[in-house]
Amino acid sequence: MEDPHPVAPALELAGVRKTHDPDGTPVVALRGVDLRVERGEFVALMGPSGCGKSTLLQVAAGLEPADDGSVRLAGEELVGLSESAGARVRRRHVGFVFQFFNLLEGMSALENVALAALAAGAGRRAADARARELIDLLGLLDKARRPPAALSGGQRQRLAIARALANRPTLLLADEPTGALDSAGAQEILELFGRLHELGQTILLVTHSAEVAAGADRLVLMRDGLVDAPVREAAP
Repeated sequence: MEDPHPVAPALELAGVRKTHDPDGTPVVALRGVDLRVERGEFVALMGPSGCGKSTLLQVAAGLEPADDGSVRLAGEELVGLSESAGARVRRRHVGFVFQFFNLLEGMSALENVALAALAAGAGRRAADARARELIDLLGLLDKARRPPAALSGGQRQRLAIARALANRPTLLLADEPTGALDSAGAQEILELFGRLHELGQTILLVTHSAEVAAGADRLVLMRDGLVDAPVREAAP
């Protein structure tokens, strides 16, 4: 019997188009992208530079508006929403990990994560508790009072991931999260994503690294603004 209350995918893109016009010369970044990420999946997206991978993540997160098509986060449509309404959907459903950390250097590690929890709507006590929980989960409890500048590259990226998880997101988006790290730091982050996936976190990760992509359930290739058929499906 068909489930009368099916759970919506974490992310569903249908016919998504996006054109940039930075200097008066239109550049088509997305040419009608279709992509579906189920809850609990770990999907790696690979492709050459300039193929639209980062734009896809930005549009999926609602950080950039799509020109056409449908973008649904946990069943909630982003296209056509006002900026404030889109931000509310994003706060409910998305955590974003950037390549270059984007941490606040004037705050401690703990304060960076607590601020993200506050921005997601938690009260002060709940935000502090969530920050400590995540700092501990990611192995940074002994660094909680230190500023980001006092951490190694791998530790800084772990902190950025903790911040991205502060709102308990439906979907964790990561844009080249190992790109700014040495091999040891990259391996550390790769293992962390594996742990988060085992705990049930849904992840869509952009990477140039075949080693990083190998840790995902599903590998999808992108080129010329389009997503190809998956080259590796999730195990049954």
